[in-house]
Amino acid sequence: MSAIENSTLAIIGAGSVGTSTAYAAMIRGSARHVRLYDINAAKVEAEVLDLAHGSQFTGASDIDGGDDLKHVEGADVVVITAGAKQDPGQSRLDLAATNVRILEDLMPQLVERAPQAIFLLVTNPCDVLTVAAQQITELPSHRIFSSGTVLDTARLRWQLARRAGVAQQSVHATIVGEHGDTEFPLWSTATIGTTPLLDWQQHGQAVFTAESLENIADQVRTAAYQVIQGKGATNYAIGLSAARIVEAIFNDEHAVLPVSTVLNGFQGIAGTALSIPSVISAHGAEPVLTTPFTEQEAQHLQASAEALTQAQKSLGI
Repeated sequence: MSAIENSTLAIIGAGSVGTSTAYAAMIRGSARHVRLYDINAAKVEAEVLDLAHGSQFTGASDIDGGDDLKHVEGADVVVITAGAKQDPGQSRLDLAATNVRILEDLMPQLVERAPQAIFLLVTNPCDVLTVAAQQITELPSHRIFSSGTVLDTARLRWQLARRAGVAQQSVHATIVGEHGDTEFPLWSTATIGTTPLLDWQQHGQAVFTAESLENIADQVRTAAYQVIQGKGATNYAIGLSAARIVEAIFNDEHAVLPVSTVLNGFQGIAGTALSIPSVISAHGAEPVLTTPFTEQEAQHLQASAEALTQAQKSLGI
């Protein structure tokens, strides 16, 4: 496949995440056409108008939308942000039942209007909802996946880069598993440049210890709760993350990003969506099945899968 020309991105939900995704996509030039849909007509029309007023400064992107699903028709990528938002102290899995019901109504309508689209779920709990959405639509897993731990990985690299005094782009470390409380870093393959983290030094002194790395992992794991406690929602960083994934699709980049797909036998896991490094292209998302895990990391992945499996069972998924 090659880059998608005259690309159309449809975003479902004009809340803080949906509008941040639209804004990020416009200023980054992620798509040629950006369309925003929400059932709240006054809200979505106001958001579209506000974004349109700034479109002169964003390059080629144009923005349109409203409360009619006609705006989704023919979209190449559909990003789903609609759903109940996470309240302070509430886990992502607590949102599952409400947001599964929303998907049951929404997904058939979206597939009908954009039958060739790739669907990217951002609504939480994104892993459980990915499984539900695939079951509802019967689309292949490479065409319906979630943003997974792309943002968590960015949070991790930001923390590591700050401690090490290097550019974030020089940090090669990935969060995998659930986008939630059981996620974990693949420390065994994490490096700065080509140097393992525990070997990285400043002024002849080691920067990281096993204990400090675990503290960083815990900060990453709880970062969303901290942001939600302070401002009520996470929106800018996840909007940028979603726009980055969209770009990898539209530009047929074959970029490796840790999105969440429904796995089919990887590490013995099947029927559950978890994030592992995946190749993102115009074809969609394909997990990198050669991703190495130590025995302990494989156990962490199994624990993450078990937590999500139990959540799915409680929802009848």
